[in-house]
Amino acid sequence: MPLHDDEVTVTADDVRRLVAAQHPQWASLAVRPVRESGTDHQLFRLGDDDAGLVARMPKIGWAGEHALADARWLPRLAPHLPLRVPAPLAVGEPDDGYPFHWSVVPWVPGAAIVDPLEPGAVPNLDPAAAAADLGAFVTALRAVDPSGGPVKDGTGRGVPLSRLDDAVRRAAAESGDRLDGPAVLKAWDRALEAAADPVPGAWLHGDLMPGNLLVDGGRLTAVIDWGALGVGDPAADLPPAWWLFSGRDRDAFREAAGAGPGGDLDDGAWARGLGWVLVQGVIALPYYWDRWPAFARASQRRVAAAVAG
Repeated sequence: MPLHDDEVTVTADDVRRLVAAQHPQWASLAVRPVRESGTDHQLFRLGDDDAGLVARMPKIGWAGEHALADARWLPRLAPHLPLRVPAPLAVGEPDDGYPFHWSVVPWVPGAAIVDPLEPGAVPNLDPAAAAADLGAFVTALRAVDPSGGPVKDGTGRGVPLSRLDDAVRRAAAESGDRLDGPAVLKAWDRALEAAADPVPGAWLHGDLMPGNLLVDGGRLTAVIDWGALGVGDPAADLPPAWWLFSGRDRDAFREAAGAGPGGDLDDGAWARGLGWVLVQGVIALPYYWDRWPAFARASQRRVAAAVAG
């Protein structure tokens, strides 16, 4: 089963053709697929490891303009952030054989964070250091002037949670006994009651999952995959508190991210952050249960961690 019904298949031959036609300076580089790709892009290494390039190829319509957004906004944000951000080196156009804009970005060394909630996981980062580093990153991103930035709309991450109410309740019902439905909805209701920050809000990444955070030598080094970037409720960048940290490390992240007592976020931000865990996790369950079982089970664990508090 494909990950998405309307997914576009992207091959190494497609990448070779597009690079040769549009960015011939890299036409001689070998092209090979990256095994670890996400929900909306297929990645391809260009050249050997020393070349340090990767082609990011959208495979679904909702990601079709991510390359243009990355090229516009990441160079503006990167100088203000304490972790590396792979801004595009070049953007490619669609052609008769491929329908989306695409990009060539620097390959960032390191490995994705091992999901600490996965059974038998062998952690590859220092959680205390990561809590401070990621919290500082979230705070630094929020501090960048949002003037002119793309304000989140529709049901994108960072909009008022109430816009997701029907979707969360429907997905919770569809998930059946894969979730503790009453506990999930009780936590969801608390999140909905939390007061919202004033619009238009602040810059947010919107998808700080373990796979989008790179680590080297136990320390965070980079934040990748900015497809959910925009200006909205900064509480949408607080979910790592529940899917990466626990105990004192969660408290340290909360303080560093400005969501603790005396922080610059409003009093309801922490509850809304938990709400965004539920949005991502609950809605993913029925959609990915058969399409990507490992991702669905990870979502299940993240929801359980959030509900447990």
